[in-house]
Amino acid sequence: MNEQPQLPSLREAFYRRERRSVPAAREFARRALKDWEVTARADDIALCVSELATNALLHGVPPGRGYLLRIDRRPDRTVRIEVHDSGDGEVRTPGAEPDAEGGRGLQLVAALADRWGVGERVPGKVVWCEFEGDCQWSVAGSNV
Repeated sequence: MNEQPQLPSLREAFYRRERRSVPAAREFARRALKDWEVTARADDIALCVSELATNALLHGVPPGRGYLLRIDRRPDRTVRIEVHDSGDGEVRTPGAEPDAEGGRGLQLVAALADRWGVGERVPGKVVWCEFEGDCQWSVAGSNV
């Protein structure tokens, strides 16, 4: 993992194509939320970070590359999660078979987040989700 100098409302870290990067990304997100005193929906946000990071590993990151996790706390109380990868894979939300062990990650993201989507980057894509309004935090001891 390679953490960059952080702005107060923006955190990002780069992860290699390794399975251990998913729990590291989730912990990175939890630390950012804790630093910002975001408690509402913190578990949902952490789960969506895990799902987006897992999808990047399984479907988006070519061998020898990695992915970028960006977490943005916006003035309107929205928390935005972005996972940037350099793969060509198309993002789909297929219906998982009832007995399948996987295939539900983006369905979980769609159910938990207020919005989600996919953006382009060269090379690759950005898969993002947002959690609005009730992601309150404190600034100088008072709720914002």
